[in-house]
Amino acid sequence: MTYSRSTESLSVVLMALLALLVALPASAEWHRYSDTAMTTPVELEFWADESVTADVVAREVFDVFHRVDIQMSRYRADSELSALNREAGKGPVNVSDGLFKVLQKAREVSELSEGAFDVTFGSVGYLYDFRAGKQPTDEQVATGLTRVNFRDVVLDVSGQTVAFRQPGMLVDLGGIAKGYAVDLGIEVLEAHGIRHARLSAGGDMRLLGDKRGRPWYVGIRDPRSGNDNAVVLPLADVAVSTSGDYERFFVDDAGERVHHILSPSTGRSVKGVQSVTIIGDDALTTDGLSTAVFVLGPEKGLKMVERLPAIEVVVIDDKRMMHVSEGLVPPEP
Repeated sequence: MTYSRSTESLSVVLMALLALLVALPASAEWHRYSDTAMTTPVELEFWADESVTADVVAREVFDVFHRVDIQMSRYRADSELSALNREAGKGPVNVSDGLFKVLQKAREVSELSEGAFDVTFGSVGYLYDFRAGKQPTDEQVATGLTRVNFRDVVLDVSGQTVAFRQPGMLVDLGGIAKGYAVDLGIEVLEAHGIRHARLSAGGDMRLLGDKRGRPWYVGIRDPRSGNDNAVVLPLADVAVSTSGDYERFFVDDAGERVHHILSPSTGRSVKGVQSVTIIGDDALTTDGLSTAVFVLGPEKGLKMVERLPAIEVVVIDDKRMMHVSEGLVPPEP
């Protein structure tokens, strides 16, 4: 009888322990991955428990970037964008939901910035070769500028078609497509129940939630230092996009920095600014706005941002002075 009661008690204890183990959440940890897509490093980290197959999630996120690249790359002859550039000067072209959405957002940012952001700058931008350190002549730039005008891109919402009023126009989505891909990647994470994540592609980033009770600390790079930050911001659940004159550039024979952020009005590299960081709700918007503010410059750029809800900006000018929007200014003690 004594033996029987001990066995019964042990069984009760084991059952209680088993129930406790079942009730406990599966162990969770941070998962970190990297890939290269859209000619830029893509980095991902997220918090997930054992119920999520982290490798599968990461692969789905990176696949998004490769799909967007196939749609919107200027470097691929088989991309949807390349086909649009070849055909839209002849008449309306049906395009995918994604490409149409990006072109609509580009138009919105162009109108907000009064043309400082203009995806038709490809008519001039394609004349530059930053790897070879070559830039177009003044005559070539002048010819290209005749085809730079965002208003000549006709978006037909009812038929989801795009047409160019001028043959020979070239759209370049390098200043906005990565932000769109980052947003799609975040949607993948959310669909898998992920609530804490950081996803970045080059200068574009989305933060999903916080870092499990703490903010994410996001550094804004010192434009003239490869390793140092000019400032570090505590952030959560936002998009962050930075445009800088250090991303793709060469120094010409006159000692001038020739970089990839071109003024749609001059066809030449913008002067007076070294970097612009935009903080907002989605990366599609922040990506386009970071280029727009860079072209506008600190004074006009900040004025534009102050009119927009839920948007903040940090501008570092060519004197290495930092300009910030009102929402980032610490309150007076």
